[in-house]
Amino acid sequence: MGDVAMTVPVLRALNTQFPGVEITVLTREFFTPFFRDLQNIRLVSAEVKGRHKGVIGLYKLAQDLNKTLFYGVADLHNVLRSKILRNFITCDHLAVIDKGRKEKRLLTSGKLFTPLKSTHERYADVFQTLGFNVDLSNPKFPAPVVLNNDIKTLLRIYSKEIIGIAPFAAHEGKVYPLDLMEEVISELSKVYTIILFGGGEHEVNTLKNLEQKFQNTVSIVGKLSLEAQLDVISNLDVMLSMDSGNAHIAAMLGVKVVTIWGVTHPYAGFVPFNQPDDYALLPDRTKFPLIPTSIYGNKYPENYKNAAGNISPTTIIDKINTILKPL
Repeated sequence: MGDVAMTVPVLRALNTQFPGVEITVLTREFFTPFFRDLQNIRLVSAEVKGRHKGVIGLYKLAQDLNKTLFYGVADLHNVLRSKILRNFITCDHLAVIDKGRKEKRLLTSGKLFTPLKSTHERYADVFQTLGFNVDLSNPKFPAPVVLNNDIKTLLRIYSKEIIGIAPFAAHEGKVYPLDLMEEVISELSKVYTIILFGGGEHEVNTLKNLEQKFQNTVSIVGKLSLEAQLDVISNLDVMLSMDSGNAHIAAMLGVKVVTIWGVTHPYAGFVPFNQPDDYALLPDRTKFPLIPTSIYGNKYPENYKNAAGNISPTTIIDKINTILKPL
């Protein structure tokens, strides 16, 4: 999900700087709301668990796509499925993302510790190969969506400022310890409206408990469609997130994003779009010198599992207060 969200600011820049270019975006149907404010975009849903499953399914998908005569194909994923598919598509030009796998291996092995090219820049490089020099330095974002009365009633907005909190990630090594997150929510909910984001049965129950435990705190998990959640996120003043998809969704909408990092590291190139460096809160590498232990947070020594807990709740609270109420 995060990878898809990271394409949006790049495509928006392409829209703005090359308004005559028509783009077909191939993605899973679930992600199509991400592209709703982009111009000259045609969305095609890949049914990878249905009609488009396997090599034969990908051939069928290509046959549908080939009804359009493409100038070029931009493979922003470069995995087995996209490699097979692009061989079936008729086009004049092909550009494929360089994911920097060699540099990332060096980074996680401890042989290199320097910022790598961001994923957004890697996406932009693909379009440059096709002849479109996309400039990401002056981004434009959609205006916040006017929330309907049903959503306003659900959110019970208490304060002028609204903070989104997404306390989960795909791997435990990227998650801030729940007891410390409760300290953060307890303090912030005294001043701000807190909206909780997540998904999955365990997360639903955990967030429901947080909603009941703290004032001015609402979980929207399981209560709103993805499109409605995007409407809510567009109205946030800050999103507090792990190194996860919610950070990238908020960033693609122009929301300020404070990220908590555990066993992964911003140097790998997955920093949310257009965010200052100091919005990324990191463990002390003198105590956890092997960070980043992996690119996606799925591999780490046992004693690194709670590395994110090295960041104090006070540090997080102070950062958000500084952003929302600067001196």
